[in-house]
Amino acid sequence: MTTGSTAGVGVGARPWLVAAVLEVRRETPTASTLVLDVDGWPGHLAGQHVDVKLTAEDGYSAQRSYSLASAPDGTSRIEIAVQNVADGEVSPYLVGAVEVGDRFEIRGPVGRWFVWRPSTPTETPSPPVLLVGGGSGIVPLRAMVRAQAAAGSSGGRVPFRVLYSVREPAEVYFADEWAHPPAGVDVTTLYTRRAPAGSRRPLGRITIEDLDAHGWPAEFEPRCYICGPTNFVDTVADMLVARGHAPANIRTERFGPS
Repeated sequence: MTTGSTAGVGVGARPWLVAAVLEVRRETPTASTLVLDVDGWPGHLAGQHVDVKLTAEDGYSAQRSYSLASAPDGTSRIEIAVQNVADGEVSPYLVGAVEVGDRFEIRGPVGRWFVWRPSTPTETPSPPVLLVGGGSGIVPLRAMVRAQAAAGSSGGRVPFRVLYSVREPAEVYFADEWAHPPAGVDVTTLYTRRAPAGSRRPLGRITIEDLDAHGWPAEFEPRCYICGPTNFVDTVADMLVARGHAPANIRTERFGPS
C-alpha cells in the first residue's frame, strides 16, 4: 500500500502565494468550502493538498494542511474544504470568520502519490477506481470525482465507485453532488450514528460486506484510494487486502489532530 499525508512532500522550493477568497459555502454545521483565486497558481492534480498560513498583526503565524476539493482546470481558482477544530489556530477562522475578499497565504500543491490522473486519448483507459472516504476524508476524493467528470469521454469514462462513511446526514460534505453524481460515478453513503428515513443498512462502521456489495472485485484490479482518520484507513485497507486486492493498488491518506 502506498501511504501519503507527509507534510511538505512535493513542495520543494515552492513559494507562499496570496489567495483571495471568492466564495464561502457552508457544507455542514462545522465545515465550509472556500473558493480561492491564487495569483501564480501552478496547477495541481486531483488528490493533492495545500498548506495554509495565517499571520497575526504581531507577526505570529500558524499553518495547517487542507485537501484540494477542486479538479485541476488550468485556472487560478481552487477550492479547499475545512472542518472546524474547536481548539485549532487556523480552522476556526477559516470556517467561522473568513469573508469574501479576505486574503491569506497558501503553498502547494503538496503530494505526489495520492493522486488520480485521467487517461489521455492515446493511452489505455485506466482501470476502475474505488474511493473510500471517512468524514472529511471525502474532500480529496471529491476532487478525483470532479476530475473524472471533467475528463468525460476523453478520459475513457473510467467507472468510479465511492463509499462515504459519515456519522449522520447533516455531516455529509457536498450532499447535492452525491445526490446527482456525474455519469460513471456510483456513490454509496454509509451512516454510523443516524441515518435518513428509509435507510435499509444498519447503522455502524464500514464492513467488509459493504466493500463486497458496493466496491469492485479484486479481479478487476481497481485503483483504490482511502482517506480519513488513521484507524478508518487502516481498517479499510486491511479489508481490501483480505479480499485479494493487491497492496500496490491501494493508496492511502491519513489525517488526525495536529
